[in-house]
Amino acid sequence: MFERMLDKSRIPTIEEMNTYCGVNGNLFEEVNDYLVEKLGTRTEIRFPYGNKYGWSITHRKQQKLICDIFAEAGALTVMLRLSNKQFEAMYGEMLSYTQDYIDNKYPCGDGGWIHYRILCQEHLYDIEKLLKVKVYGTR
Repeated sequence: MFERMLDKSRIPTIEEMNTYCGVNGNLFEEVNDYLVEKLGTRTEIRFPYGNKYGWSITHRKQQKLICDIFAEAGALTVMLRLSNKQFEAMYGEMLSYTQDYIDNKYPCGDGGWIHYRILCQEHLYDIEKLLKVKVYGTR
């Protein structure tokens, strides 16, 4: 379940990635549109981090990595790093689902990475809040 696009032999289009997300393709489209149109990121389709991660849309603002969005069968996952201070500032406003991801983040420096699986509109609202903090800093 939630298999990623792992065929390295052909670069998928954004439309193919959207379709791959199945019932959550609209959420894949919404989060990418939010990043480009509202937060001013630029995109690149790439196969980062090794064979098990699969194809993603990487978002950057200038040279700064904002996130990678991985298309999955029936879902999508946003991979994002924030500082502990940024996570703490948003924690009380997040769904318990999101708080679990923050509580179990992969530690890195003064913060950590989350691999946030989006399965519904409420998850999208939370990830958009975290992405805004990533682009503009702590509130």
